[in-house]
Amino acid sequence: MKTVAKIFSAELEGIQAKLIEVEVDINVGLHSFNVVGLADKAVSEAKERINAALKNTGINPPTKENRRITINLAPADIKKTGSQFDLAMCLGYLIASGQIKPFPTEDKIFSGELSLDGSLRAINGALNIAQLAKQRGLKYLFLPRQNAAEAAIMKNIIIVPVNNLKELIDHLEERNLITPQTATEFKTAGIPAGQILLEDIKGQENAKRALAIAAAGSHHILMSGPPGAGKTMLAQALVSILPPLSLEEAIEINQIYSAAGMLKNGNFLASRPFRSPHHGASPAAIIGGGANPKPGEISLAHRGVLFLDELPEFRRDLLEALRQPLESGEAHIARAKTSIVFPSKFTLAAAMNPCPCGYFNDPEKECRCSANEVFRYQKKISGPLLDRIDIQIEVPRVKIEELKLTAADEKAKMDAGKLKEKISRARKIQEKRFSETKPRIYANSEMNSKQCEEFINLDAGAEKFLKNMLEKNFISARGYYRILKTGLTIADLEQSATVSQNHLAEAFQYRIKEEK
Repeated sequence: MKTVAKIFSAELEGIQAKLIEVEVDINVGLHSFNVVGLADKAVSEAKERINAALKNTGINPPTKENRRITINLAPADIKKTGSQFDLAMCLGYLIASGQIKPFPTEDKIFSGELSLDGSLRAINGALNIAQLAKQRGLKYLFLPRQNAAEAAIMKNIIIVPVNNLKELIDHLEERNLITPQTATEFKTAGIPAGQILLEDIKGQENAKRALAIAAAGSHHILMSGPPGAGKTMLAQALVSILPPLSLEEAIEINQIYSAAGMLKNGNFLASRPFRSPHHGASPAAIIGGGANPKPGEISLAHRGVLFLDELPEFRRDLLEALRQPLESGEAHIARAKTSIVFPSKFTLAAAMNPCPCGYFNDPEKECRCSANEVFRYQKKISGPLLDRIDIQIEVPRVKIEELKLTAADEKAKMDAGKLKEKISRARKIQEKRFSETKPRIYANSEMNSKQCEEFINLDAGAEKFLKNMLEKNFISARGYYRILKTGLTIADLEQSATVSQNHLAEAFQYRIKEEK
């Protein structure tokens, strides 16, 4: 009788799945059931779930055998967390004990949590595990039925949905084959019901123009203005003018949500995410982390919008922790035994009042704050953080006359359909521009300084403007390149092959706040 069985499962490290080999050894001796290989408590408790699941399925469980059972999860230096190893460990025991007909295991991955009655519960990271199977050239992925539609987004791999242990054993012994999951066709969703649209906002034409530029090039934007000026509505409307997701972007986003356990019953995300955390959130909740590191809000907003309302009210250490993800598009979570990278290429939309009472420089209502209070309030946003925000605008109070405009009047002033079409055209120009970049980038804001030199063509007027601007104003090297990138986005909106003086002048005036 074969006493050692080997079967594949997978572990999530951040959003990346890693192949784990489950080895089961059975020896003569007093009964014991040990799980080794840097397993956490949830993995070690699997022996109780396996015992009950086998007993209730009508199969001899390990407790009925007077043998020493050792399960090794290899490689042993990777920490194993969660309950997704239950299925592989159970099948490994059945093979090693001779209670199931041997089958080829080298082309299969098994992942799922066992209930005490032998049924399978959903797991996190099914899409990530499917991508691992595809990368490793494995043919079959066995998952709980609840996860099958999610994993079937990945093509060229057979997803086998499993309801319970008995059904799986009948399939593996070829008594009653399970029908594979049909491929899930990805379709981008329209604007969700109840979503605030840009044409719903009265007035604020300058802010709408800035939002269009932010959407076209995925530029970060900071809006400052008195209470009730419409900053929150503008940020919420930003999602409505973003272009639809591509398949590659959708897979990236859904891998993050799958790893975080936020995809249920195949209801994957088909539109760009909008995340709006409260200012009382912890750094781990925003950036990511925890005992078993999970994606934070900046990663859940990947390829979408992260809205930080009342920016100065967020903790200072949290705001400073945003610096590196804003620059690199990645969140690095370092622990004593591991280091994990979460993707976080989001568009930051931030809003703030100019002072604690909110009416500093307001033409109609007097500010009640002292000069020192205004200074201390504005100093909560550090210079290095402001330097990373491409577009910084003032959002003034909306006049009563503008609020009385009808929907037809507002639509006549701004055709949102044409605006969204211009933004989509600009994104397509960028997609073509960056099609050969490695690693792949999708928007102008993601360019590094070398790529700025390569892709940005300035005409003679723009060169002269840059020289004069640098002589008369203090601008950091980062600010210089961010003005170039914003100018390129404005040129893309106008379908101009070169960046002119007008494009750079508009980009420059969006950073004046930083220089005050």
